[in-house]
Amino acid sequence: MKMTMKSKPPILPVTNHQPKSYLGSTMFVPRNSYELPTSHLLISPIENDHILERKSLLSRAFSFTGKPTKPTQQQRRRRSVSDDNLLSVANGGEEDSSLATSVEHAAAETYMITRLSFKLLGYLGVGYRWIIRFFALGCYAILLMPGFVQVGYNYFFSSRIRRGIIYGEQPRNSLDLYLPKNNDGLKPVIAFVTGGAWIIGYKAWGSLLGQHLSDRDIMVACIDYRNFPQGTMRDMVEDASRGIAFICNNIEEYGGDPRRIYLMGQSAGAHISACTLVEQAVKEAGGEGECVSWSISQIKAYFGLSGGYNLLNLVDHFHNRGLYRSIFLSIMGGEQSLRHYSPEIVVQDPNARNAVSLLPPMILFHGTADYSIPSNDSVQFAETLKGLGVEAQSILYEGKTHTDVFLQDPMRGGNDPMFEDLVAIIHADDEEEQAKDAMAPQRKRMVPEILLKLARAVSPF
Repeated sequence: MKMTMKSKPPILPVTNHQPKSYLGSTMFVPRNSYELPTSHLLISPIENDHILERKSLLSRAFSFTGKPTKPTQQQRRRRSVSDDNLLSVANGGEEDSSLATSVEHAAAETYMITRLSFKLLGYLGVGYRWIIRFFALGCYAILLMPGFVQVGYNYFFSSRIRRGIIYGEQPRNSLDLYLPKNNDGLKPVIAFVTGGAWIIGYKAWGSLLGQHLSDRDIMVACIDYRNFPQGTMRDMVEDASRGIAFICNNIEEYGGDPRRIYLMGQSAGAHISACTLVEQAVKEAGGEGECVSWSISQIKAYFGLSGGYNLLNLVDHFHNRGLYRSIFLSIMGGEQSLRHYSPEIVVQDPNARNAVSLLPPMILFHGTADYSIPSNDSVQFAETLKGLGVEAQSILYEGKTHTDVFLQDPMRGGNDPMFEDLVAIIHADDEEEQAKDAMAPQRKRMVPEILLKLARAVSPF
């Protein structure tokens, strides 16, 4: 079928860092010798995020049809907060709040976390399955602690990370911005939506990827959003859309290139961002373009990492893995919402043909040993999109689990196939950056190999 995205440059998703074999539109990466069989445990969803309740700090209306008005330095300061001091300034570390205000915010946050935790326990119940999964999660975190400590230190103390920039008026409407080392010109930008089973998502989960990409001259904005039970899927999509709008309309102020914005999500974040993208396309195709705050045309490509795109095929799988059907339906807003929040089903609706034609190139990464979300879901979604004329493909990594491509491989140092493929796509049209990538030093190992293997074996994901 003839491609409809004529204005998009060709996507070159493959680097030559190692041989690959192809099957149809799917690319396979050979299994490495270090890998061990993974367990069949699924993370128990627990709400332990830092949930922020803020008064309205932002009332600007954005429009993609015109250039955003650049705010004053004082306005930019009011738009940012840090996680350890809710009113500290992102661009200078200058504090606006008194000790009493900080204590008040901390108390409100603690109260909300406690209240939501008890509410969540009402959904989950108490039993040996959760105890086993909590134990597995604890062991997994301890084994990877050497890497987490390094990432956490950089997250809180790096001068190139702007934490807690406010993008909306709802709780948790903030994002973290990872700035490249060099400021010689505008940089490509990834708007990243983190995963977390729709329950434990948090913007800091994308810190490892953000730090590594910023070292390659790519800016990353990690979007936080309301989790269940604070919000349902409807709220998560709304938050993601607000975050994307803020990035599209304001990123140039931070040195990002508004003409090179990529949308990316991991796990549940891949599902949320795909739903957001498809919903935006439907709005624009339906003539609602004048009342939306960002446009599909501003997104150069979509990257989905280990995501699920057809909930009708996944609801029973999640139930068997420990995310029980009743909880999952509550997260999605009821069984009637499963089709609406299944991008693969939505794009096949004959009434959505005009919307589908607006979609950017879609690249889906997945490990073939992923037991949390089967890789076939990415393969099928890519095939469906291709059949509808969208430029799409799935890239599979043989033998990789749900966390291999996102945590263990980056912490291993050296060559990281998914990371190199991602960078190659973004820098496909920039020969200067390609030359820099070829000369980039190997990343240092963060965690000993024995601990990575043990973590893979006990992973609850």
